[in-house]
Amino acid sequence: QVQIVESGGDSVQPGGSLRLSCRVSGSTFWGKTMRWYRQAPGKEREWVASITPYSGMIEYSDNVKGRFTVTSEKDKNMTYLQMTNLKPEDTAQYFCNRDAYWGQGTQVTVAS
Repeated sequence: QVQIVESGGDSVQPGGSLRLSCRVSGSTFWGKTMRWYRQAPGKEREWVASITPYSGMIEYSDNVKGRFTVTSEKDKNMTYLQMTNLKPEDTAQYFCNRDAYWGQGTQVTVAS
């Protein structure tokens, strides 16, 4: 049974930075595409970034390109989302996804 757990969410001021972490357990297959999504109150879930360690492919939505960086760490089975220059519109619950599996999310709030 694959389990996904996100962490690292917090409240920060505009311009601040955060690093979200995503731990995958219950799976021995490394290299599949990991995706970050976010959902703000009253809005649909939005794709943010993807990383496929097997191929090295990394993609970002236009909203975060240049500010967010997605990485992965094979030995720890972890995926990270480094977020810089955060804006109020980045406020959302952030979710990690692989295939049909989702974590419970971690809250990011950007406000003065």
